[in-house]
Amino acid sequence: MTKPIGPLCNLDCSYCFYLEKEALFKKEASRRMPFDVLETYIGDYIASQPNDLVSFAWQGGEPTLLGVDYFRKVVELQKKHAKGKKIENAFQTNGTLLDDEWCAFFRKNDFLIGLSIDGPRHLHDAYRIDKRRKPSFDRVMAGLGFLKKHRVRFNTLTCVNRKNMKSGREVYRFLKSIGSHFMQFIPIAERRPGKREENIGFWLAQPPAGRMEEEDDLPVTAWSVRPRYYGQFLCDIFDDWIKADVGKIFVQMFDTVLGKWLGVPGGLCIFEETCGRAMAIEHTGEVYSCDHYVYPEHKIGNVMESSLGEMTRSRQQLKFGNDKRDSLPRMCRECEFRFACNGGCPKQRFMKTPDGEPGLNYLCEGYLMFYRHSKDAMQTMAKLYRSGRSPAEIMRMME
Repeated sequence: MTKPIGPLCNLDCSYCFYLEKEALFKKEASRRMPFDVLETYIGDYIASQPNDLVSFAWQGGEPTLLGVDYFRKVVELQKKHAKGKKIENAFQTNGTLLDDEWCAFFRKNDFLIGLSIDGPRHLHDAYRIDKRRKPSFDRVMAGLGFLKKHRVRFNTLTCVNRKNMKSGREVYRFLKSIGSHFMQFIPIAERRPGKREENIGFWLAQPPAGRMEEEDDLPVTAWSVRPRYYGQFLCDIFDDWIKADVGKIFVQMFDTVLGKWLGVPGGLCIFEETCGRAMAIEHTGEVYSCDHYVYPEHKIGNVMESSLGEMTRSRQQLKFGNDKRDSLPRMCRECEFRFACNGGCPKQRFMKTPDGEPGLNYLCEGYLMFYRHSKDAMQTMAKLYRSGRSPAEIMRMME
């Protein structure tokens, strides 16, 4: 995951865990990845891939702040170092700065755009605001209009938070109405910072005065989704999807879980047995174990000093990846859905099991709710697939 603009963004989303990373780069004069670092990274990344298809993921912050010409340079450098390999680019954006020039570039170079949108206006604007505390919904929809005008491939990324967590069907139907056929639903589950984070300067759990929401005893930020509501959010969407949209609408979570029932490798990294293969590179060339672990102790090197292959195979990174499996609580090891969950993302494993063992995922209740709710349908679709039939046939069976 590449952060060529670092944590800089033109929005100020309340729940964004990455804006606070500015505290790590106070000594840097610029948040723009220099071209020598960019070229070193691109060349090394392409060379390090074992296959002929190389996928780049550009994120931020907000990468459109760099301007179109910066990404023209990216494409130029990719072609220079491709050496016969096919290059594909995914680009995550809040959409507010998209225009004809950007979208003509995306179309010409076949970029896949991830558009961040949290639902209809009243849900999206609850947290996705700009530096002046102004809503962003209209600007995002304008950006979507440019993507459609230029026929740019796009998917939507929706953060499930305290405001929209009870509105799964409303969010799903809205996304369908704006033409999204590929959807990601990312749970906001940020732990309140301790002394270590406060000493660095991280502030994520300290919302502006007057913006606190309903209090509870969970050790998370005010805008984090509650586990049971996250589970219900997924179940409500699944019930709509399984009746009419299988094979038409692709929901990342559903695709991943079906893959688990089929025993297919890959899918979301958070549900793999180990992790450590999805690192993050900052604008400085510094590489971290994961974009959710951009902390000083999880820096594993700099692309200007070491190769990505060396960093991936380093003792520190291998331990980081294996710790996910090795620290799994007994409750998770014995769970019937371990094959699908594997304890979830390590960053969210800060709860205790009923018998007091640490390492339980904060979202466990929600995951269990969804796995149980979707089990029969998932097994049926898996059987259809194994017999050479389309999983979409389940829609007729549901009737």
